[in-house]
Amino acid sequence: MKLGRIVGTVVATRKDPKLEGLRLYMVEDLSLALKGKGSFVVAADVMGAGVGEVVLYCSGSAARQTQETEGRPVDAVVMAIVDSVDGPNGPVFEKFGATDAPSGKGSA
Repeated sequence: MKLGRIVGTVVATRKDPKLEGLRLYMVEDLSLALKGKGSFVVAADVMGAGVGEVVLYCSGSAARQTQETEGRPVDAVVMAIVDSVDGPNGPVFEKFGATDAPSGKGSA
């Protein structure tokens, strides 16, 4: 798995029927400091992520192992929306503050 940020959408009105119903995003690889690396991949989204979100994605044959992508011609898939990242020097990223996490208790 890799850490990335969704930076845009990809729209293809003419595509293989097996891609119907999949949302496609441009995902930029991120460093541990959450800085863009300048490399991009088009990934199918199975999590309902949105532009600007930090996500985990995988590529290659692993991208076809989710329930929604099994048997589909995808090479990258967004498989998690990141809530927080802790690095060797402490917290690097938190999606939710102490008062706006879904549980009301802050990031896990």
